[in-house]
Amino acid sequence: MRLIIGVLALLPLMAAADTAYVTDNLRLGLHAAEDTSDRAFRVLESGQPMEVLLNAGNYANVRLPDGTEGWVKTGYLVDVKPAKLIVAETMAERDALVTELAAAKAAFSEPAATIENLQGEATNLQAQLDSAQSQISDLQAENASIQGMKERYRGSVPLSWVGGAILVFLIAGILAGLWWSDRSSRRRHGGIRIY
Repeated sequence: MRLIIGVLALLPLMAAADTAYVTDNLRLGLHAAEDTSDRAFRVLESGQPMEVLLNAGNYANVRLPDGTEGWVKTGYLVDVKPAKLIVAETMAERDALVTELAAAKAAFSEPAATIENLQGEATNLQAQLDSAQSQISDLQAENASIQGMKERYRGSVPLSWVGGAILVFLIAGILAGLWWSDRSSRRRHGGIRIY
């Protein structure tokens, strides 16, 4: 029972939860009669600009931009632009800015591509420079090692020279020994070789 009473109590609140909006679209009749008692000969949309020629209390004599004159109720005239016109002008400005932005993007797309290519080349050149600097460091370390070895072995003779000199002296010694042996043998035997 309490549940039913609670639901019945909430019904007015649930009915009040619907949202509604006031329309922004107004149509105003333009009349030939000063008191607008006749049938309107033209319907003016919300936001229609006009020049007020005579303000006669509840009614105003107006002239449209195309030169048409007539009477309207002054209660529907305002001094500021209605939201409909402001929104339309804002949308037109936005569309113009979007077009201008697209043109600017198109104008800067080629320089942007050039900048991107140059950045890629700069990255490649930086990588090559880093590689070259690494090779230079390696070569400098190798050169320092060679310079150290050169200083250490400054007064020494290369091993190939020592080996060559030993070989020359060995051959010269063998030849000198053979010559000395031949000479001694001939001297002992009266100048005759005995072999």
